[in-house]
Amino acid sequence: MSHAWIQNLAFLAVLLALAFPLGAYMAKVLEGEWTFLHPVLGPVERGLYRLMGVRSQEDMGWKAYAWSITLIKLVGLGAVFLLMKTQAALPLNPEGMGNVATDLSINTAVSFITNTNWQTYSGESTLSYLTQMLGLAVQNFLSAATGIAVLTAFIRGLTRRSAAGLGNAWVDLVRSTLYILLPLSFVFALFLVSQGVIQNFSAYVRTSGGQVLAMGPAASQIAIKMLGTNGGGFFGVNGAHPFENSTPLSNFAQTLSLLLIPAGLCASFGRMVKDRRQGWALLAAMGAIFVLALTVCTQAELRGNPRLSSAAATQAATLSQASGNMEGKEVRFGAGGSALWATATTAASNGSVNAMLDSFTPLGGLVPMLLMQLGEVVFGGVGSGLYGMLMFVLVGVFISGLMVGRTPEYLGKKVEAFDMKMASLAILLPCAAVLIGSAVTVLTPAATASVSNPGPHGFSQILYAWSSAANNNGSSFGGLAANTPFYNYGLATAMLLGRFGVIWPVMAMAGSLVQKKHTPEGLGTLPTHTPLFVGVLIGVVLLVGALTFIPALALGPIAEHLSMH
Repeated sequence: MSHAWIQNLAFLAVLLALAFPLGAYMAKVLEGEWTFLHPVLGPVERGLYRLMGVRSQEDMGWKAYAWSITLIKLVGLGAVFLLMKTQAALPLNPEGMGNVATDLSINTAVSFITNTNWQTYSGESTLSYLTQMLGLAVQNFLSAATGIAVLTAFIRGLTRRSAAGLGNAWVDLVRSTLYILLPLSFVFALFLVSQGVIQNFSAYVRTSGGQVLAMGPAASQIAIKMLGTNGGGFFGVNGAHPFENSTPLSNFAQTLSLLLIPAGLCASFGRMVKDRRQGWALLAAMGAIFVLALTVCTQAELRGNPRLSSAAATQAATLSQASGNMEGKEVRFGAGGSALWATATTAASNGSVNAMLDSFTPLGGLVPMLLMQLGEVVFGGVGSGLYGMLMFVLVGVFISGLMVGRTPEYLGKKVEAFDMKMASLAILLPCAAVLIGSAVTVLTPAATASVSNPGPHGFSQILYAWSSAANNNGSSFGGLAANTPFYNYGLATAMLLGRFGVIWPVMAMAGSLVQKKHTPEGLGTLPTHTPLFVGVLIGVVLLVGALTFIPALALGPIAEHLSMH
């Protein structure tokens, strides 16, 4: 067994070993129970409520909850935009970075408030330290906390009986940030510094040979970028930069951190609904799809390019394939480590990279693209991945109920017409944004001029960009020059639709479910914790993805793969 496959197995084992204790802790936090951090952070929490004027016991209906989430996002958008437009006059700017263009400022602000972190700029040559910290890093915390808060409200909709309220949005945001994201990020940042990731406020270092070494407070932003499934790097090349990802150990730990909280939230879900089997079932469905995707991506990158391995290829090109497809990859991570990161970053709604995805083989590049197009539900973003998967669960329950002629139920709540409309909206709106955006792009000469490769690969670059934006991932095929008004405004629109076009239907469904009475489980109840239902759920997720995107994928990575043979 090669090193890459051993690494993959070790990754899965460590992920599962950490997910369950973390999930138990997060469930206590989200349910307001006492934890070992409360003696230290409890006074801080209460102080924040007083400062904000929040009554922690106040219950919100779904509309008030959703508007509170939207309000904090709009305030964040304005704050990041203003920071980028005025950074030249602000402190903590030792390199004298100028103000950022309006279209790029809007795109970046939208990107970070929606947990997308799509970047059409290089941080070290565009943004000051203050903008990176006060603008981007703060939104990394708040956007991740938003996902956890919406998930928590939806779980209350499933567990509360004949109620009206879904909890308090401000309380859920504070607890998610204070007890989960901040402590984990603090510990992880210290680990990254121990591995050589930089954390300073120094001016850039200029060597006698003319080389410029970018400095800055990187470790603190990298920690939350990974744990919060944000993905926006401090440096332009993201996790491939040695100051951002220094060693094979830091690479493994950062890859692990991509999925740690999303996997842990599956265990939290089981505890919060008082049936741990439900969390195991969701984790099993996510894990099965992830393992399949990881296997395909790893195998494709380890095999390399068959044309370069043929007898007609040059000796140098043939030798370059001995370790797999190493184009665009760091030698210290290898093809296997790069494939693992690429699969994890698009299974999560993260988007960070440690290799250039534009240089992956066609099948290797297809895997991250398809994982995004499935709706970022294979682990997915912090909170958002699980509530996205729960939309598919309700669709699966509904279809199964129709097949056996019984009223669909999930955790004792009847799934009715309104619920299915909201689930359908949450699933299909990002899909529509991807396909419509890609279609408009290929018909717009100014947009196709940004494509670096003609033919199927060029189409893959376009399809990947819209898939990444609409599903709030943020990774890209680096060959697309997307820093133009068309892409900045167009992709920003897709990001907003992909975030709020899901949050609002999810919250509306939570408001519907919380008012329903609990129906006791009977002989006709479909069990949703069995291997059979896990199979149904996987089938629904893959079927929706296949019906929606296979025609588009056939024009891009599939056509490119066939042309190689």
